[in-house]
Amino acid sequence: MTEAKVLFALKNFQTFKLIVIFAPFKNSIMQLSEQEIIRREKLNTLRELGINPYPANLFPVNHTSKQVKEHFEEGKKVIVAGRLMSVRDQGKASFAELQDSEGRLQLYFNRDVICPNEDKTMYNTVFRKLTDLGDFIGVEGELFTTQVGAKCVRVENFTFLSKTLRPLPLPKTDAEGNTYDEFVDPELRYRMRYVDLVVNPHVKEVFIKRTKLFHAMRTFFNNAGYMEVETPILQSIPGGASARPFITHHNSLDIPLYMRIANELYLKRLIVGGFEGVYEFSKNFRNEGMDRTHNPEFTAMEIYVAYKDYNWMMEFTEKLLEYCALQVNGTTEAVFGEHKVNFKAPYARVSMTDAIKQFTGFDISGKTEAELYEAAKSMGIEVDGSMGKGKLIDEIFGAKCEGNFIQPTFITDYPKEMSPLCKTHRDNPDLTERFELMVCGKEIANAYSELNDPIDQRERFEAQLALSERGDDEAMFIDQDFLRALEYGMPPTSGLGIGMDRLIMFLTNNPSIQEVLFFPQMKPEAKPLAISEEAKAIVAMLKTENNQALATLKEKSGLSGKKWDASMKELSKHALIKVMVEGDNKTVVLN
Repeated sequence: MTEAKVLFALKNFQTFKLIVIFAPFKNSIMQLSEQEIIRREKLNTLRELGINPYPANLFPVNHTSKQVKEHFEEGKKVIVAGRLMSVRDQGKASFAELQDSEGRLQLYFNRDVICPNEDKTMYNTVFRKLTDLGDFIGVEGELFTTQVGAKCVRVENFTFLSKTLRPLPLPKTDAEGNTYDEFVDPELRYRMRYVDLVVNPHVKEVFIKRTKLFHAMRTFFNNAGYMEVETPILQSIPGGASARPFITHHNSLDIPLYMRIANELYLKRLIVGGFEGVYEFSKNFRNEGMDRTHNPEFTAMEIYVAYKDYNWMMEFTEKLLEYCALQVNGTTEAVFGEHKVNFKAPYARVSMTDAIKQFTGFDISGKTEAELYEAAKSMGIEVDGSMGKGKLIDEIFGAKCEGNFIQPTFITDYPKEMSPLCKTHRDNPDLTERFELMVCGKEIANAYSELNDPIDQRERFEAQLALSERGDDEAMFIDQDFLRALEYGMPPTSGLGIGMDRLIMFLTNNPSIQEVLFFPQMKPEAKPLAISEEAKAIVAMLKTENNQALATLKEKSGLSGKKWDASMKELSKHALIKVMVEGDNKTVVLN
């Protein structure tokens, strides 16, 4: 039995608007909408006319839509290309909109200009009947101004560059100005970012600003004389942060490897090696929860500068973020939700101890682990026995203090237990020289006077190992090679880490990290298979005896014609059955 070119239209096609095509490969079926079927038919017609809908040759674009508008000259010849986004067909002439990477441009198609001879196929058939919204076309023509003052391209020739087989979800506006069918569902937008970027132009602006942020930060660092470097993503020890890593396996070496959770320890090795200032934009991976501010794959920037301390780094950070805000938005002010944030330096400075005392009335100074545990419980904070002093203090601060800092604020002088890679405070041995920058209740930067005492560092790592043995799966590993590097000597150094995704969220007023990532991590697409009892009964009959004649199966089911048609449509929609057609015989099998 051959399935090639066999078409089975479900009964009442106009009602169901669904066609099942039996493809000539691997006994598969594709379910296509009416529009998708029509577009494939147009594709075939184009080919029959000798038009390649996917040409390989270069198309010599010489203007963008923005360049046309900014350097408009009446009668100027231009070559442009992009997606066809709207058409107003007026018979012998049509107006259309072309969208490229920089905006939209109006086109004017005139039948007798495009087809000066008797053959009008290119306009009447190719443009009016075979061209769809979303198709990529290339256009040659001259600029002119319409009677209503619109700048326009009078099309002399157009070329198919890519035929689209799926219709774009374009919004529609009625006569009263109401907009319908907007592509706004977050899950669909994140899964199909390629569509989101086409139909929601404001989304592209977010990513343009993201690129500006990276460029601004690089420029600031380069002007200061620091060097951009690259460090490993696959690491034998997941060091530099307290986080749960992703684990993989290297087949040739037969060893486990970890996806990078931070690049800190490698950048410090470079300071040991003699570089005085290094930075890296790194892709980091943490096998933890996902929410509106966390993605398992994220971008961080870390910079390390020799002979500096955390006081110098606070001033450096203020200047950096003020510069970046100006370069991205043209102002130091940014709106985030209901808040207006000002990144102009200087920023407030509040110690961790004072912040907790201010918002809870509890003084963490000198408290034991048991006292901190009981205090956290009394505040209604969820804690467990695996948490050491550092984790308990972090939980208290996160639950009771963090959300109160709206304007950029440095939280300074963290307890030693919270900062295993940070230098002991010069005035208080229970604290470290560390700060975090809080904005709108979220951390966007973390910095230290880096610990360069190899003996102290080994003791801190061993304390982390003890936490790991108690069940803390985010405790740091002991990196023996890093300890060896420190033993060769590292100069006094300050380091800074910035969450780039979170920073661009604040600069573009986006409360969700998914909005600032082109392709955020998503749960697998749901494939709902909830089917009616009638459909389940048909499946049960086919499981008992597969490959039954359609008429026999219908009779066995005892369903009315209406319920039979609905059940078969339902099963076909979920690709649970296949109707095989050979001549006048139709049989049904389970997929």
